[in-house]
Amino acid sequence: MSIERVREYFRQYGMEERVREEEHSSATVEEAAEALGCEPQRIAKTLSFYMGESAILIVTAGDRKIDNKKYRKYFGCKAHMLKFEDVEPMIGHAVGGVCPFGIHEGIDVYLDESLKRFETVFPAAGSGNSMIELTIPELEKYSRSKAWIDVCREL
Repeated sequence: MSIERVREYFRQYGMEERVREEEHSSATVEEAAEALGCEPQRIAKTLSFYMGESAILIVTAGDRKIDNKKYRKYFGCKAHMLKFEDVEPMIGHAVGGVCPFGIHEGIDVYLDESLKRFETVFPAAGSGNSMIELTIPELEKYSRSKAWIDVCREL
């Protein structure tokens, strides 16, 4: 189970107890915001894209979406999201629980600048009803992100 993989990941930092599991689904931005009683933009959604034979993850604020022109300018290629059936085998988490923690080796993680406007955000934690609240410096550290990028626009 992916949530256990995420708990194990955070155990090395003594933070596994911060992983929260809700009764209701938090698989979408709207469901997560409702479950937490917070603004949807504070949900840190993790999007997965093909990058050659591998994949990358981009973590962005809940009120943003990929801007294809910005993506192409930064990565030098068109944005192609992973197919549903490729997400779990390539990333290590199923759709609805994708996060940058406890993922397969070789997956680069990028953080979108849209997250920097918040003190804390809520990324998923490996399942469709889990999350963890992190400060922006914690998100940067524990996601092992490669870079801060600007590839999104408002919904």
